[in-house]
Amino acid sequence: MRVPLRWLQEYVRIDLSPEELAERLTLAGLEVTAIERFGVPGAPLEWDRERIVVGQVLRVERHPNADRLLLATVDYGRGEPKVVVTGAPNLFPFLERPPERPLKVAFALEGATLYDGHQPGWVKMTLQGRAIRGVYSDAMVCSEKELGISEDHEGILLLDPEAPVGMPLADYMGDVVLEIDLTPNLAHAFSIIGVAREVAALTGKRLRYPPTVVKALGPAARRLVGIRIEDPEGCPRYAAMVIQDVRVGPSPYWMQWRLRLCGMRPINNIVDITNYVMLEWGQPLHAFDYDRLVERAGGRPPTIIVRRARPGERIRTLDGMERDLDPEDLLICDEAGPIAIAGVMGGAETEVGEATRAVLLESANFDFISIRRTAARHKLPSEASARFGRGIHPALTLPAARRAAAFMQRLADGVVARGIVDAYARKARRVTLPLSAQDVERVLGFAIPPREIERILRALEFRVEPARPPARSRSAPAAWRVTVPDHRLDCQRPEDLIEEVARIWGYDRMPETRLRDLLPPQRGNPAWAFEERVRDILVACGLQEVITYALIHPDEEARLAPPGVANPYTALDYVRLINPISEERTVLRHTLLPGLLRTLRANLRFRERVAIFEVGKVFLPRPGEALPEEPRRIGIALTGPRDPASWLPVDRGRMDFFDLKGVVEALLERLHIPGVAFERAEHPSLHPGRGAEVKAGGRSLGILGELHPLVRRAWELPDQPVLIAELDLEALQALASIAHVFEAVPRVPPVVEDLAFIVPESVPAAALAAVLREAGAPLVREVRLFDVYQGPPIPPGHRSLAFTVFYQAEDRTLTDREVAALRERLIRAAAERLGAVVRQKEEGM
Repeated sequence: MRVPLRWLQEYVRIDLSPEELAERLTLAGLEVTAIERFGVPGAPLEWDRERIVVGQVLRVERHPNADRLLLATVDYGRGEPKVVVTGAPNLFPFLERPPERPLKVAFALEGATLYDGHQPGWVKMTLQGRAIRGVYSDAMVCSEKELGISEDHEGILLLDPEAPVGMPLADYMGDVVLEIDLTPNLAHAFSIIGVAREVAALTGKRLRYPPTVVKALGPAARRLVGIRIEDPEGCPRYAAMVIQDVRVGPSPYWMQWRLRLCGMRPINNIVDITNYVMLEWGQPLHAFDYDRLVERAGGRPPTIIVRRARPGERIRTLDGMERDLDPEDLLICDEAGPIAIAGVMGGAETEVGEATRAVLLESANFDFISIRRTAARHKLPSEASARFGRGIHPALTLPAARRAAAFMQRLADGVVARGIVDAYARKARRVTLPLSAQDVERVLGFAIPPREIERILRALEFRVEPARPPARSRSAPAAWRVTVPDHRLDCQRPEDLIEEVARIWGYDRMPETRLRDLLPPQRGNPAWAFEERVRDILVACGLQEVITYALIHPDEEARLAPPGVANPYTALDYVRLINPISEERTVLRHTLLPGLLRTLRANLRFRERVAIFEVGKVFLPRPGEALPEEPRRIGIALTGPRDPASWLPVDRGRMDFFDLKGVVEALLERLHIPGVAFERAEHPSLHPGRGAEVKAGGRSLGILGELHPLVRRAWELPDQPVLIAELDLEALQALASIAHVFEAVPRVPPVVEDLAFIVPESVPAAALAAVLREAGAPLVREVRLFDVYQGPPIPPGHRSLAFTVFYQAEDRTLTDREVAALRERLIRAAAERLGAVVRQKEEGM
């Protein structure tokens, strides 16, 4: 929320600097995240108080030597008026006729520093006098671009007729804006008056409310409009006023300037008034073209109906979009149909425009949950829905409506109909809470003087009355009955009052105290520590961690298997959200793969190589139980070149199954998990023949492999290998050992030799390596595969697997006879258990 200090000072006197005020507000819970200055000291462009002032254009004449230039005579309150040369197009109309009202401008004298309006960007320049087409000019009338207000430099800035001639522009419209980041529980501060109330409580100053009195001279409002609330739960209160004979046009510049400082775009005086009062009071308003409502009612006074949408209803909103309405949407309707989505956006059919002559002003109260859901459903965030979505008390409807009607009377020459048509279907209850000084001390841990407690609560507009003590306990601690004001929907229990007292007293004033007990014993978190260990290993392997949404749409997991193939993910029930944040996030995931593939696809738009992982929970249903099981998983996804581009010679081939297998092997090795085996496996998400299941300790640890081509296309991924893995983190933690056994470095060298075997294609290389290790234990220290070959002279259906075998004893160097005996034992075991035949040199060794 943006808060201009000049506006804020209309309601409370501020003696602090902007920095001091920002600190006080932040310590009270209203975090000020930025301070922005316009024209005042510290601003990117400070408006010189002597050289940039308010001027009045007395006369506009043609330049004698240029058709596109004018001569403007400007009174700037200091000596004789100056004649300046200008090409401002918005001054040309005043050649034919003098202005009806004083024409006030921002006037800069020689030596002033401004932005150059004719150069792109923000380039500063110093104004110097010079002859322009034979006429000397040493001053200028300024555009918004030259003052640093906006990019607009087509015309000059026209101020309000009431602007005092000769006043420094910095004094007239220079301002400081506080950017306040409000938490959801601070809805009462979501307005200029709300912030002023906080400032008054913090500084001890008096809060001044703006006037809400309006002089109504028109016909009775109840004869012009009726109201019917069909859903009092969704709309507790709806009030309407009618303003006739309005003149729609630009709002005064002071109002436009304040709206822009608050981040809103000026539109016209009627719409700007509703936005201005919303920012001021925190109560959203809406203006309908009253005559269009009468036309829709067949010439009769319209009846406003608040109800839920009916099946098949549609509305074209002010943004020009045709929207299908949901039965849960709360609508503002007349007898002909919807005219607005309640609390979110009005309809285009009753929009206020230049032809509008009468306005129906809506000031209503809506259920905050309903508004939040509707705004999210239609993807229509707005200033109004942001306020309604935090909660607004029905009592705000009438003062905001009167304030807006008074502005329309003053700024649009409107005639206000007598009275307010007010339908109050569900009245809010008054909340009264008990509080004592003893309660405050018990909760906060220190005492605050009772007088201060009373002062703080009264400053925040709580009504504080002494609680009547029993006759025999006149010396009891101070106690009160506190009535919560209308604007504080968040105060429902005594602890809420204590929080308010602590906020305004100042968190920085709370005393520091030592614990009166020993520190509790420190306990480790093995699950978290193991996760961090896994993350460190995978990062060391060159992968980047990602965190994806646990909420997905079921269609995403449906795309993890080719059409017509049984999908293990969608076969399970989902945990569904009753109130999802969007249509794309309605259920909790069964697997990490959708988030990884979504991230992969997004990053491949900008880079050719992606290697990512995620550690997170999945949510699996438990029969007969409401809550799911939440096991932790590790997901990995790789694609692209094996090595990033470099000026050095690198491997630019595409990553394949073995790159992924290497990452998984490195992870399991660093976790010291024994007995790891990779077995061929078929999985719906994996390319046939290019997937594996990793096992250890008699249990499955997960799957890995290349993504199935049909799944890859379903996810709109490029035509290249995409490698994925999903491992069970719980199983890894159960098998990983904390203590590791280290062996001494051997004192004697190993004997190394190569052995090649011819085996059937169905025999995995890992199975043959395991047989060799087992048969040669303990003297066979390592068996390493270095060659796989198929083709002549190897028989069809067979292949050659060549291994490097390391023989080594701890206490001696092995003799040739010992090595020969070991070799024969390995060959015999391979033949007996796997049908392997040693490959002879004449066969191409």
